Amino acid sequence: MKVSVILCTYNRCASLGKALESVAASRLPNSVDWEVLVVDNNSKDQTREVVQSFCDRYPRFRYVFEPHQGKSNALNRGIREARGSVLAFTDDDVMVEPTWLQNLTSALDGSEWSATGGRVRPARSFEAPRWLPLEGPHNMGGILAMFDLGEEPKQLDRPPIGNNMAVRKEMFEKYGCYRVDLGPRPGSEIRDEDTEFGRRLLAAGERLRYEPSAVIYHDVPEKRVTKAYFLRYWFDTGRTMIRTMDRRPDVLGISRLHLSLVKHALILFPVHILKWLFNFSPRNRFYWKCWVWLVAGEVLELYHRVIVRSSQEQDTSPRIETAGGA
Repeated sequence: MKVSVILCTYNRCASLGKALESVAASRLPNSVDWEVLVVDNNSKDQTREVVQSFCDRYPRFRYVFEPHQGKSNALNRGIREARGSVLAFTDDDVMVEPTWLQNLTSALDGSEWSATGGRVRPARSFEAPRWLPLEGPHNMGGILAMFDLGEEPKQLDRPPIGNNMAVRKEMFEKYGCYRVDLGPRPGSEIRDEDTEFGRRLLAAGERLRYEPSAVIYHDVPEKRVTKAYFLRYWFDTGRTMIRTMDRRPDVLGISRLHLSLVKHALILFPVHILKWLFNFSPRNRFYWKCWVWLVAGEVLELYHRVIVRSSQEQDTSPRIETAGGA
């Protein structure tokens, strides 16, 4: 089996070196041929020099430059350049355990599983504020790219997180690569490019495995542990949910998008506002406030789809002149 690790990076040379050091220390059997592709998404800092230092020390490291800005563009470039039959993905702000790569990819040496997802924990020094629940029904750890489903391996019924995921390369050939209208890029923090691909696999009936022994530790910058960041994230998540919504047939000649706009604006939005305002638990109250921001994002995206795009289509549609002119 040949494995390609794909790590995309943009202007994070400080944390990148630590991430690459941990990947370089990976322990795999001699029977596994593996490489590390670092895809530089047009960084302006010392990223290239950092990566080159690893290429000089470790022949299995390769530097790839992707000038087209956007994480999905960088990921898709890595997929095209990869030589492995199994692709493992991680990020430039994590530390992986030495057994991470072996544990994450070993189940993909065959056809039983199409992809695997490992456990993502916060850095050992991280302490969550009181308003941020990381356990229970209101768990919001996923917003900080955490993924922990317990100690036992099992089949996944949800997509894994892209910073700790491995996929057989043929899955991208079969179902397509990452959507370039999703994923962070200049001017947009809309994400979900990784989980959207995972949902695509699940919808097609592919089997995904949760591997708890494949552990990484994800750094959590202070700027992300703020209520403002969480509200922006939930708002963008609402927009993403509408963008990735399956097209459904009209109802009695009425567009589903129009019906969804009415439902979200006149029913869901007021309901979640009431849940927020009349919840007297500080932690639960913020959770429902986040839901208000999510529905607001859905309403905005629906509005653009229904009102703005319809107006643009009318403005650009060909005009038919009568015989007498107009």
